[in-house]
Amino acid sequence: MKRIFARGDINAFFGLMLDNVTNLVILTGILTGVFGYPLKIIMTRMIPATALGVMIGDLVYTYMAYRLMKKENRDNVTAMPLGLDTPSTVGITLTVLGPVYLQTKDPYLTLYVGMSVLIIMGIIKVILSFLGEYVQKYFPEAGLLGSIGGIGLALLGFYPMLDVFKLPIVGITALGIIIYAFFARHEMPFKIPPVFAAVALGTLLYYVLPMKEAHTATTSLGFFLPYPDMNFIKGMKLAVNYLPVAIPFGILTIVGGINVNESARVAGDNYRTRDILLTEAIATLIAGICGGVAQSTPYIGHPAYKRMGAKAGYTLATGLFIGLGGMLGIVGGIVNIIPVAAVAPILIFVGFEIAEQSYVVCKDEVPAILFAFIPSIANLVQVQVNSFMGFFGKSVADLSGDLLATYNAITVLGNGFILTAMLWGSMVSFLIRKNIKGFLVVNITMIVFTLTGLIHSVNPNGSIYLPKFEMNYSMAIAIGYLLFTILSVLMVKWKED
Repeated sequence: MKRIFARGDINAFFGLMLDNVTNLVILTGILTGVFGYPLKIIMTRMIPATALGVMIGDLVYTYMAYRLMKKENRDNVTAMPLGLDTPSTVGITLTVLGPVYLQTKDPYLTLYVGMSVLIIMGIIKVILSFLGEYVQKYFPEAGLLGSIGGIGLALLGFYPMLDVFKLPIVGITALGIIIYAFFARHEMPFKIPPVFAAVALGTLLYYVLPMKEAHTATTSLGFFLPYPDMNFIKGMKLAVNYLPVAIPFGILTIVGGINVNESARVAGDNYRTRDILLTEAIATLIAGICGGVAQSTPYIGHPAYKRMGAKAGYTLATGLFIGLGGMLGIVGGIVNIIPVAAVAPILIFVGFEIAEQSYVVCKDEVPAILFAFIPSIANLVQVQVNSFMGFFGKSVADLSGDLLATYNAITVLGNGFILTAMLWGSMVSFLIRKNIKGFLVVNITMIVFTLTGLIHSVNPNGSIYLPKFEMNYSMAIAIGYLLFTILSVLMVKWKED
């Protein structure tokens, strides 16, 4: 029988486990701290079901590694790491769960909407598991990486930085360790894992030093077994409005999974791409049906875990710890004890890495990347503006003149921001390469999506609608895209002639 455990699995376990815990800490911190969502539902419903998805995915990946060991008759096989997808965890929390709760003030309806969105994402991922390679082949990298790069800079860079400066002693200290180890690429003393050091020291400072914002740390030990809950159907009506968020996040994790699997193949472990993608898709689907709100995805760190000397023990241990710990309230207790300021720097690093990757991979199409960043920045501004307006009891009806025009512009730029970013980056990329066929397909898609609100929805909540063929804001944007398309094609053809 092949051995699936090695000494390297210990360090790998802490790395993968803390990555997952970090996402849950941020999800909890945003929902409770920014939107005032009830902590009890997060601890007893969201975390256990979300953790279930991680457990299923990691256990299947463990089995795949063991099967590969037997097939190739070798022990040095490293399992593919799986965990919660950071960009979509933060994105869904900020652009779906939080706004729905502010709009409805119904915590359970918010949960059902989150479940429905996750189920939609799971279905999309199951379908794309069979088509993902075609998406990767025909969709420009500038569109795919630029859209997620904007999320990295705006959502993963900006929002966690706010948490760092809410508790500066904790946050800046933890951020300093992350900068030293990851940005500056220096080795920690005694080879201490940097993520562990940042979280541990930040948490210690939080409880040792007097903090005005300190809260009472509580645990919620018990047995919170995730179960299929058909109440997600109640949230489906509202969830449809968030298709512009769900579709791109589903696509991005599938394409990312293909890239990650290729990096594992280069490192020496040749897994079947479809098996890797289907596993994360089904794990996401099951989590959503049982009350989860964050999708799982294969992580990009396989080569790093292999260099640590890890086999398949670390994914087995992570899956069991996160899954069973989530159901027993242990993970929920850890999440509630660790201050957000201690883990926020990790997200900042992840966000910067994502943004940097988009530049490096698409260095010949930087304008396309920068263009794809803008919708994410618009969404960031949109969330802040709406929060301030709500705090002061203002609404769109209180605005007029240039203020109203500016608010409307922010709204249409921010709504459907991920899908807009993918299309904008692809549009500029195709035009740079003079790929007129691709340029036309993307621009026609943008026109159709604009008329239906999939991008540039004129409704403040970003909801979609049937097109109205009359002169309104949506039609004006669509006409602008149409004129831009015609002029661009004519000028490219003129220059060729």
